[in-house]
Amino acid sequence: MSANLQDPVEDEALPPTDRLQRWRLVLGSEANASCGAVEGRVREIDQALAALYEADGRRGLGQGGQRGGRGDSAPSVARWLGDIRKYFPSQVVQVMQRDAMERLNLRQMLLQPEMLENAQPDVHLVANLVALASVIPAGTKDTARAVVRKVVDELMKKLEEPMRSAVSGALNRSQRNRRPRHSEIDWNRTIRANLRHWQPEYRTVVPQTLVGYGRKARQPQREVILCIDQSGSMAASVVYSSIFGAVMASLPAVATKLVVFDTAVVDMTEQLQDPVDLLFGVQLGGGTDINGAVGYCQSLVREPRNTILILISDLYEGGVEDNLLRRANELVEAGVQFIALLALSDEGAPAYDRDLASKLAALGVPSFACTPDAFPGLMAAAIKREDVATWAAGQGLKTSRAA
Repeated sequence: MSANLQDPVEDEALPPTDRLQRWRLVLGSEANASCGAVEGRVREIDQALAALYEADGRRGLGQGGQRGGRGDSAPSVARWLGDIRKYFPSQVVQVMQRDAMERLNLRQMLLQPEMLENAQPDVHLVANLVALASVIPAGTKDTARAVVRKVVDELMKKLEEPMRSAVSGALNRSQRNRRPRHSEIDWNRTIRANLRHWQPEYRTVVPQTLVGYGRKARQPQREVILCIDQSGSMAASVVYSSIFGAVMASLPAVATKLVVFDTAVVDMTEQLQDPVDLLFGVQLGGGTDINGAVGYCQSLVREPRNTILILISDLYEGGVEDNLLRRANELVEAGVQFIALLALSDEGAPAYDRDLASKLAALGVPSFACTPDAFPGLMAAAIKREDVATWAAGQGLKTSRAA
């Protein structure tokens, strides 16, 4: 069973107590002249309200200014669901989600199983279904789960073998032995190591030294901790991380743990056997306490020099940044390979906190966005203890630089 390991903290970005600003939020943008414009976090709250309640289609959640469309608007739906959890108490969030189902085509889509069956399933649709899991009508839940299962199965077919091959190959090659059995001989390395024993008359090499792959260890050779930000902007990353986590959990040589967080930390390791169960156990959206999440992951580390900690977050910290940097430094100094992925998706360069990324880079924590296709190679590089920043540069992935 998953367990809440940290009580949610009160979010700093609650609606303002200033009476005029509260009236402005109630009345919408038409009240700018009488109540004044809103700025900063209040403006973000206003945008979340406007997307649902104002008539201007350009500020809504629909495609091309038309409410209820999906297509390119799908990522914004997941982000909006995260924003309202971040800015409003749970009772208000439930009302807004129900209003969204009534006012937008979300309701039409989720109330009719046949629409879900005919929809083009993709990662963003999965993220939206997961985010709305608590308000999906009972008659549609089985269909919604089937849609999520279909997308997960398709992604597993695409990503499982590259991931399994990359990780297994990296593990085998990181453990050499000099007395290999015949089936364990690494012939390429053996030939290179014995070129001086070339016999021209026989046109062959007589090997004096055999180089072999490592024998399968009874104990896990690496411990991998995936620490995933649940905020709405990270929705696609949560889906991909769950799938990769499930693949790695099936490899005996890798001890994999998966932790998700917003302002609370939840250990989902026991759900890794089924990515669909795992996805329906997360709650997309809400605040962000990276320090608290990294602190919990730090408590999971048993063998620092065999541990790879991958933080998947846009690094917009809602917790205590100084404590986060202190923990990061302690982990790196202990020998943990600490990597910050700003996104694990095909969405391109994400918005992220560049200042915090630079501070982490100065501590030896490389920060960059990674596509799902490149992730197996990243894990292989980390397992072989290569310089991950150099690997990323070789893949054309732009890493954050130390300030």
